[in-house]
Amino acid sequence: MRLINTLKAAGAAAILVAAAAASIAPASADDMGFKGKSAGDILVRGRIVGVVPDENIKSDSLGGEGNVDNDVIPELDFSYFITDNIALELIAGTSKHDVSWNTGASDLDLGSVRLLPPTLTLQYHFLSKERFSPYIGAGVNYTFFYDSKPGQFQEVKYDNGFGYAFQAGFDYAISGPWSLNVDVKKIFLNTDVSVNTGAGTVKADADLDPWLFGIGIGYRF
Repeated sequence: MRLINTLKAAGAAAILVAAAAASIAPASADDMGFKGKSAGDILVRGRIVGVVPDENIKSDSLGGEGNVDNDVIPELDFSYFITDNIALELIAGTSKHDVSWNTGASDLDLGSVRLLPPTLTLQYHFLSKERFSPYIGAGVNYTFFYDSKPGQFQEVKYDNGFGYAFQAGFDYAISGPWSLNVDVKKIFLNTDVSVNTGAGTVKADADLDPWLFGIGIGYRF
């Protein structure tokens, strides 16, 4: 259900992006100014991204499991083409997630936390000279956890840490330097969670492993 709700929100965002793309596209079917990607190009994209954690959060001292909700965020990314087909992409975006613990009998409120996971990927663009240009990529990220709200507890802490990412997507040239982008990422992310209950500290191991479903507009320099 959480995935369905996020995809519905992403779908609404897709309609808005498509409308924006249509306004950029020229009336003529023969678009003017199209140029394939080349070494030295810089591509800046703005995306709307659905963040869907695929979490597995367990504790040796507390029964049950943790749950993290979804978010929909704006994201900015920058790609630099090292060659005509190979590019480096850096993404920046921050999300906020409500966290709870299901003991089986009740849900405990662990408040919320914000994540800032700058991610660097190395991409291969298969058809860089064509209007439709699919790509795949892989890379690393370092996630910062901040602005943690402890909910019903005294304090909830999350350890920052490295993870790795895989992605697939495509750019579709609209007109001149403008393009439409669709992108999916899977980030493998683990953190140790410490919960100060007032009577002691409970620790949990959290594999968050979010999916990122994005759609947006790009501009090539």
